[in-house]
Amino acid sequence: MKNLRTISILTVCLVLGCMDAAAQRFEDFFSDNTLRLDYVFAGDNKKQEIYVDALSQSPKWYGRRKRLAELPLQGNGRICMKDKATGTVIYRHSFSTLFQEWLSTDEAKQTRKAFENVFLVPFPLNTVDISIELNDYHNQTTCSLTHTVDPKDILIRQIGTKDVTPYTTIQQAADTTNCIHIAYVAEGYQEAEMELFIEDAKTATEALFNHEPFKTLQDRFHIVAVRSASEQSGASIPHDDLWLNTALGSHFDTFYSDRYLTTLHLKRLHDVLAGTPYEHIIVLVNTNQYGGGGIYNSYNLSYTRGKHFRPVVVHEFGHSFAGLGDEYEYGDADPMYFSDTEPWEPNLTTKHDFSKKWGKLIEEGKASLYEGGGYLSKGVFRGSKDCRMRTNEVPEFCPVCQEAISKLIRFYTEE
Repeated sequence: MKNLRTISILTVCLVLGCMDAAAQRFEDFFSDNTLRLDYVFAGDNKKQEIYVDALSQSPKWYGRRKRLAELPLQGNGRICMKDKATGTVIYRHSFSTLFQEWLSTDEAKQTRKAFENVFLVPFPLNTVDISIELNDYHNQTTCSLTHTVDPKDILIRQIGTKDVTPYTTIQQAADTTNCIHIAYVAEGYQEAEMELFIEDAKTATEALFNHEPFKTLQDRFHIVAVRSASEQSGASIPHDDLWLNTALGSHFDTFYSDRYLTTLHLKRLHDVLAGTPYEHIIVLVNTNQYGGGGIYNSYNLSYTRGKHFRPVVVHEFGHSFAGLGDEYEYGDADPMYFSDTEPWEPNLTTKHDFSKKWGKLIEEGKASLYEGGGYLSKGVFRGSKDCRMRTNEVPEFCPVCQEAISKLIRFYTEE
């Protein structure tokens, strides 16, 4: 009965969200500013908790202004903003986090940890209730928090109005009021290496728009390169006992995986970006150590000084922008996908509920079902034999991934 009640509540919320979205205008509920929400997610694999850390306001809003109460994808977590006076859902968004990924590790079975998380929402005109919830790998809510935000609260910190990190525009969108904003962030580049960073940002942009559907829809993206200088060049490599002083404190060996490159300092990352035009974040790391990482609607990192820079930065953007899952398999320990749950990632399926996936592409002969993906050799299926989300050597996204990316770009930029 509990599960049925949860499903019923979710259905009602989705219906109400669609009703709200149909009648809603951005200017009725929001000013042209950004509310930055800093949270701490803490716990272990048995119990998780969410805490409010800080609230900030920065000039301009660079996210979507339409379909505000709809979710782009399901994700592993969601934010919902309701007008306090009426209960109207005025904004929803989805995400994944490194914290949730960590919960699947052996360390999370014996240690409690806390992770920084930062989310951006449009700045409300009136008092709102903001709810945030996290799901496990069975799509069950594990923890949630609702808190009230008064836009006139004197403790909301004003940021992004002075001492803004210098940035260079790499690509101008055809319509900067209705586009997708990407910011490259320099990591491990000293001040004297900033021109190298700009060239790397141009290389990454060229690589991204060599791939469909980004190539066809290129004019819908506005891209800047944020010149955040580091004291030292490179990135920290714990397995070599190398720890460096860099702008974002990034390092390899995340979760003890040699090539997993991340930063845990999300507040520092968003401090660097305050006042710049950004929504989606690509961190370019000045290192020849192979690796990268990408978290949906959070950020991605890519190494830059190696032959696989181009495919890696595109692959990681597939994660962070489009929510695409990894299509390769290795070892079958600590599974993140299960037969009783359909993955929310649009390019993977357990066949638990395939009805909304790529059946039409199969009918058209453009895709199939290949077993192996999501790090597992059995029980998870992808749409093509190979793809940019599977190997570096394949020069394109498969039809399933292309369709998923195209849908998301159009979600953000069309009525």
